[in-house]
Parts: sequence; structure tokens; C-alpha cells
Amino acid sequence: MEVPDDLSIFNSTSFPYFTTETHLNTSLASADPCRDWTPVPMTTVIPTIYSIICVLGTVANALAVSVLAHASASRRTVANTFMLNLCVSDLLFLLSLPLWAVYYSRGYDWPFGQVACKMCGLLHNLNLYASIFFITSMSIDRYLAIVHPFRSQSARDPKRARLTCILVWVLACACSVPTLALRDTHYLEAFAVEACVILYPTHKWYLTLVWMKIILAFLLPLLVISCCYCAIGRNLLGDTVLMRVHSVSHPPNMSSFKSTLQPQESCSKPERPPTPHVSQSFSGGRPLEGRGLERVLRTVAAVVLAFFLCWFPFHCVTFIDLLKSKGLLDSCWVNWTIHNLTPLTLCLGFSNSAINPVVYCFIGNHFRGRLGGLCKDLCACLKARGEDHSQKRGSFSTRLSSFSRKLSDLKDLAIVEPTSPA
Repeated sequence: MEVPDDLSIFNSTSFPYFTTETHLNTSLASADPCRDWTPVPMTTVIPTIYSIICVLGTVANALAVSVLAHASASRRTVANTFMLNLCVSDLLFLLSLPLWAVYYSRGYDWPFGQVACKMCGLLHNLNLYASIFFITSMSIDRYLAIVHPFRSQSARDPKRARLTCILVWVLACACSVPTLALRDTHYLEAFAVEACVILYPTHKWYLTLVWMKIILAFLLPLLVISCCYCAIGRNLLGDTVLMRVHSVSHPPNMSSFKSTLQPQESCSKPERPPTPHVSQSFSGGRPLEGRGLERVLRTVAAVVLAFFLCWFPFHCVTFIDLLKSKGLLDSCWVNWTIHNLTPLTLCLGFSNSAINPVVYCFIGNHFRGRLGGLCKDLCACLKARGEDHSQKRGSFSTRLSSFSRKLSDLKDLAIVEPTSPA
């Protein structure tokens, strides 16, 4: 199939009636991109990026799901419940990426039919909302566990976490229903392709869905996540300063320390010095000190940065396209940005599905330990099967050699035995 020469128009978000990942221009004949601005070769770049994200993300999320699903009952915490659902959401979406990669490599020609077009579009929007909602829920849970560890014990219940997950799935499905209804295959005569596009009835539909995506899938979650982690960081840093001030103002008494080393005449235990208040961690209830505090702060920074860096560029390009559709922006750099950076920034947003299990799971010592134990159990199982197979193979070889020796003895006996007279 001949690939169209100019595919940049498929990445436009300016017009309300067609879309590939976002929108496709209705006025194909009137669109004339700036010739001095070199377009990005989408038919090779996008499939390559999608393939890398699909492989790495599928492996990481599959390992995370395996570890979290096989956790003991004591380890099925609120955070692990949210993380398991987040990995499932990312895994479902990543399984649809090969179809989108083929779509781009064929020059925006969809060969999989109408049902697959609708389902892949649904998985895309479902993951867009569900993953961000789960990240927000995990941020609120970490805020309650670290800042209010005692008052939040009744609220942070695994049953309530499962109900919250059901609510998140319902909200994500509700936000994705318009896309499921509007997305369809449409034949474009100008490019001779069967595109998987969104057919907006009016321009108001386009504006409503774009603003809903910007507000519900980025601005509101970013505000909640930032507030939660700012409060967490302030709480942890405040506890660290309080502990340092307490240690300076109350130095240890060496004489009393030496006296405790000497034999005591009475049976009473020496009095313990007061322990400074330190915020409790959500993982084991132990104080966060030293490296533990630094690890939590690094995790906090990684969470916020990963979410912001992955999705901020895409929503910026979407907002620029929104301004262009209102006639407020119109220039070569605007057209080039919308046509070329929309799919690239969307790839960056998709990469968050591969980054999520790394940020939330693999940097944790406990998760790495459970993953190592799972791998050891798998290796032991494979080794046991191999030994069992080798034993069966050895016993079969022994029986075969024994049968061969008996057969040889019978032949020798037949040769030595004299023949009977006629």
C-alpha cells in the first residue's frame, strides 16, 4: 500500500470532526502546512517508540502484578491494592499498543475493523483516566499514612480501598463512554486510508471533551498530588528538624550511660530517655530516620516528576491546539507543533505506564525482596522438574540397557546350545 506523502495533517487537533489519536482536519484540501518546517517521519518513529514502551511496560507491569497478586494476606495493604489496579490498567492499555504501532506504520490505515478501533480507543481513554485516578488515590493514602498515621487507621482499610478501586473504574469508564460512542473507522478518499477516528457531532463536543481531559486527567489530579506530597515533605522535614533540635538540647549523659553498664544492686531497670517524635512510615510503622527518610523523599520527588514530565507536554500541546481552534493562535510554529508534537508527547504520556511500576514498586527494598523470592521459587520449580525429567530419563536408560543385556544373553545362549537331533 502506498503511504501518503503528507501525514502531518493526521496529527492536527484544530478541527472538531475527525481524529486519530486526537483530531483530523475536516478541510483536507485547504490545509497547507509550512513547507520550511520539516515534519517528523511518523510512520517510523511512532511505531518504534510504541514497540519499546510496549515491551518494557508489559514486562514491568506483569512482574508487578505477579508479585502483588501472590502477596500474603498481611501484605495486601491499601497501597498495594491501588498499585495492583494501576498495573492492571497499564497492562490492559499496553496490550493495545501493537495495534496502534501497526496503524502508524501503515500510514494511518486501520486494518483491524470497527470493533477493534472502538476497543483500542476505549482502552486508551480508560487508562488515561484510571491511571491518574489511581495515582491520586495512592497519593492521598500516603498523605494520610504519613501525616496522620493514627487518626487515619480506621479510614485506611483494605475493604474501603477495594471499594475506592471500584469507584475509580466506574468513573474512568464514565469518562471514556463519549470516546467509545464517537470513535469509528472512516474512509478518507484524499489519502485512500481507512482511519480510526473520532467523529464529533459539533464543535462544542470537541471543546467539552478536551476541557474534561485537561481538567479531570491533569490539572485536578496534579493539584491534589502536589498538595499531598508537599504536606508529606513538610511533615518529614519538620520531624527531622525537631529530632535534631532535641538531640542538641538534650545530649546523652555519659555518666548515667556508664552507670548502666555497671551491675545494678536492685532489680529495677534503668530509666529510658524519652524518644523524640518521628513520623511513622506507612509500610511498617517504624520511624523514618536517616536513609529511610531520604528514600521516602526521593520516592515522593520521583512520583511528582514522573507524573508531571510524562503528561504536561501533551496537555500543553492540546491547549495550544485549543487556542488555535478559537483563532487565537495561527502561525507556522503552531501548526508544526500541533502536527508533529501531538503524537510524540502522547508517546511520552504512554511511557508513564512503563514508569509507574518502577517508581512505585522496584525502588522499594521489600518489593525487590519479594520479586527475588518469586524468581527463586520459579527457578527451584524449574530445577525440580529438570531433575525429575533427568531421573525419569535415567531410569528409562537403565531399563533399556538391562533389556539389551538380557537380549544379548539370550542370543549367546541360542548360539552355544547344541541343536537337537532330527
